[in-house]
Amino acid sequence: MITSIVVAQIASFILFHSIEFPIGFRPPAVPLVVHDPYTSIWSFSDSLTEQWCSHWTGRQRTMSGLLYLDGKVFRFIGPSGLGGETMKQVACKIYPTRTIYEFEGGGVKLYLKFATPMLTEDFRWLSTPCTYVEFELASIDGKEHTATVYFDIGTDWCVNVEKQVVQWERLNSPAGLTLLKAGTVEQPILEKAGDNIRIDWGYVYLACQAAQAVLAERKTTVGNFTQSGSLPDKDDTGSPRAVEDKPVALAVTIPFNIPPQGSDSKYVVVAYDDIYSIEFMHEKLKPWYWKEYGDNFASLLDTVYKEYSGLKQKCEAWDTFLMNEATQKFGLEYSALVGLTYRHVFGSGKIVVGKDDTPWFFHKECFSNGCIATVDVTYPASPFFALFAPSLLRGMLEPVYLYAKMPEWIFEFSPHDVGTYPKANGQVYGKDKNGFKLESQMPVEECGNMILATALYSEITGKIDYVREHWELIEQWANYLKLHGRDPENQLCTDDFAGHLAHNTNLSLKAIVALGAFAKMCQQRHLANAYEWENLARDMAKDWIERAKDGDHFRLTFDKPNTWSMKYNLVWDSILDLNLFPSEVAKMEVEYYKRQQNQYGLPLDIRKDYTKTDWLIWCATLTNNKGDFDVLFQPFYRFMNETPDRIPLTDWYDTKTGKCIGFRARPVIGGVYIPFLYHRDLWRTIASKEDKSL
Repeated sequence: MITSIVVAQIASFILFHSIEFPIGFRPPAVPLVVHDPYTSIWSFSDSLTEQWCSHWTGRQRTMSGLLYLDGKVFRFIGPSGLGGETMKQVACKIYPTRTIYEFEGGGVKLYLKFATPMLTEDFRWLSTPCTYVEFELASIDGKEHTATVYFDIGTDWCVNVEKQVVQWERLNSPAGLTLLKAGTVEQPILEKAGDNIRIDWGYVYLACQAAQAVLAERKTTVGNFTQSGSLPDKDDTGSPRAVEDKPVALAVTIPFNIPPQGSDSKYVVVAYDDIYSIEFMHEKLKPWYWKEYGDNFASLLDTVYKEYSGLKQKCEAWDTFLMNEATQKFGLEYSALVGLTYRHVFGSGKIVVGKDDTPWFFHKECFSNGCIATVDVTYPASPFFALFAPSLLRGMLEPVYLYAKMPEWIFEFSPHDVGTYPKANGQVYGKDKNGFKLESQMPVEECGNMILATALYSEITGKIDYVREHWELIEQWANYLKLHGRDPENQLCTDDFAGHLAHNTNLSLKAIVALGAFAKMCQQRHLANAYEWENLARDMAKDWIERAKDGDHFRLTFDKPNTWSMKYNLVWDSILDLNLFPSEVAKMEVEYYKRQQNQYGLPLDIRKDYTKTDWLIWCATLTNNKGDFDVLFQPFYRFMNETPDRIPLTDWYDTKTGKCIGFRARPVIGGVYIPFLYHRDLWRTIASKEDKSL
């Protein structure tokens, strides 16, 4: 007779193994608790037992996991200093919404599951800053086992630096959950802005049910558990104190009875309430989940806790669908990239309540300059948001449009950004005490980016209302490209780390496809001058081919023969169905790219050996040919597996050494989803899953 427990165990095994993974895939870092740029916790090692977990910035963020099994202690999260025998890590599989580790030891198997329900079908869950941590224990020796799981997180989760003073408390939710809570005494809400900083306001929570829980020095909680399998009887009464002074843990223990031929599964919830998330033009904006729960975060946790069963099934179904589609269309190795980067991209920004109660998404230039709502970051990230959440693509553009209409913005071209995260109070890039510096702006770049991203939103939604709302600016920026896009002057583009460049052929390409997209929007609006704009774009495309051609490829700049560069901006000619360039242009470029590759991929251009992850993937799609894609993608896949830098995926690295040059955990990784946009039916199917209530 097959019991319900055995059925559950079989179902768990099938779900764990139903999605195929490339053999030996070794991600540079593993997402664990990733909600936004402040709550973003990763494992930077092959095994969870090698070292402490880290914030994406590299700052240590402590988390411990121990198993008291039949009187013996095993360790499955945290370094060896915690004690206990190291459980053998058998596997680690990364899905879009989940990370699942498989451990073995003492005759049992442990499935450790981190699930963050980033499901676009319901923005309540997409925006909820909660991660489920599930512990499933199964016997593998045919014997019954008695076990207790110990799990904790540290108060270092809620500070920028460890010298800051925190306080902690124990609460009960309306439904009776035990809530362990910690936060700084100071609570400097939205006071700090910058790049390499972490949140030091709001509160971290560990929520559990029917478990022993304590707030105490980790040395004490771990020591007590390893000795007796239980926690201290009392909370630490030393609140408040600095994190670095006898570090305190939010700790729980959970008992398990493991049957001989079945499994037992229980879970906790890790959450972070930031109270206010973003400041826009000096107004504090609430996180999106506030719309549903207001200031009652305990009620939110009650809802989250009780909904796990249903959300777990939805996450499993979504992960299976998305990764299987990626495998079938683009290959097994590419599907691993999808699993690795989904939470990365959503976690690179924050969904807040914007104008007219619409969702706005403010992203951060992580380890770049800390800018917020950067236009040339929105641009490479746009494939991801056009695919999964078009409303958030619109919510990325809206703050820029509003800022560009303000008196402060004095230029005829688009802004670069709207501030430094989390303060979106006006552009900071290219600005000093004397005001804006024209030479530091990106005129052609940002005009093209705004037009193309807006056209992309219009394309997938089939709506022209948003375009009409901001038409005056869009037309102004199109006119700027008409005057300056054919042969750009000496200026920066999005690859600003490479410096100023005059006569940039790839930047001219951006202007041309942006004008083609503008012409298409004119047609959608039934404007009389639509064909004039289309003819202009076609004329510029023809001229581009003649002046940029350099034998079997196209130049870096119009005036320099024997040069080359990635022509990643060409992707929109096919995706937006503009048809400005003959297909031979893309074919010629890709054939040339194949011969320029290094060990870990195609360099950005002739000048250096470094590349950009987003642009590399865009170039791999230019011919929409699977064979071409594989040739250009495989060296990048090799890079992911072999890079010596154990950090959330970088978008700027050396193609010969595999070393990160700079940048990590940035939203531009959303660009790796561009292959989906070539499959219009699949694109529409996925985009249509977005929350219908928006």
